[in-house]
Amino acid sequence: MFQDSGLADKAVLVTGGTRGIGRATVDLFSAEGADVTFFYRENTAIANEVVAAGLAAGHRITAEQVDVRDAMACQAAVERMAARCGRIDVLVNNSGVIRDNLLALLEEDDVRTVLDTNVAGVFNVTRAVVTHMISRRTGKIINVSSVAGERGGRGQTNYAASKGAINAFTRALAVELAPRRITVNAVAPGVIETDMSREVLEHAADEVRSRILLRRFGMPIEVAFAIRFLASRYADYITGQILHVDGGFKME
Repeated sequence: MFQDSGLADKAVLVTGGTRGIGRATVDLFSAEGADVTFFYRENTAIANEVVAAGLAAGHRITAEQVDVRDAMACQAAVERMAARCGRIDVLVNNSGVIRDNLLALLEEDDVRTVLDTNVAGVFNVTRAVVTHMISRRTGKIINVSSVAGERGGRGQTNYAASKGAINAFTRALAVELAPRRITVNAVAPGVIETDMSREVLEHAADEVRSRILLRRFGMPIEVAFAIRFLASRYADYITGQILHVDGGFKME
């Protein structure tokens, strides 16, 4: 029925866009013809590389240095994007951090940093974006969760709690925004080959792989494809869902 994804010329915001799943998402959406803005927190050199590579390929990519834990900074950056693009069609909440350790060994900062980034950061960006979507009565919000949100592991109490919160946030916001014709979904990646998972894979790759039905780790682009689907016109009748992209993790 549809000949394309419907993403060409859409104004797309991706948080955490310099590496891993976020970088793959920025590249994929810009290749679809979308006007992509991404937030990054620290590494300006890499952010500039992402933008330069996109521009060289004829894509539209803009970088904004924003700490998603700062609500005022998020609001200001969103307003700049809305002024530049005229609207915000798609939001991908991808920013996230891990601070794994046994509960008794977690420092206060380990808990605060994970919850402030993974949960409060999603609230800060989404709250700023959603007013623009409501005014136009259209939009797609995709949150990047994790299999840890439903099947947490040892040493992940802070991270699992943050991703469980994102799952609940996704479902509740889907109910809230459905009357405005805005869909809200999440993808829950399993073990993906990114900087975030490097330490785990270096120390227990065989053990982790044995718990995945497909017996391999995922790639960032495979998660980005799922995000693109949920943002596309093919997912217009899907909302409030958590799409697992995990190769069958922990199913045996």
